[in-house]
Amino acid sequence: MTRSVRELAQRQSGGLAVLLLWHRGTDRLTLAVRDAGTGEEFDLAVEAADALHAFHHPYAYAASRGIACPSRPPPDRAPGDG
Repeated sequence: MTRSVRELAQRQSGGLAVLLLWHRGTDRLTLAVRDAGTGEEFDLAVEAADALHAFHHPYAYAASRGIACPSRPPPDRAPGDG
């Protein structure tokens, strides 16, 4: 028996975990985004042509599609930054 969901890529950085998943039965792609620092998480459908961009920039991708998702605070600024 084959799995119906296959992990195509995953990354973790600064408490943020992003998974790119392929749903075999429906031939759809989704992102699963989890922020360990805030406990927030969301999933969103991704077009195949946009998969790599969405994987690297999930919040920007969601916002560009008008998808409401938890907001991630900006990184701390270095001393002296404006």
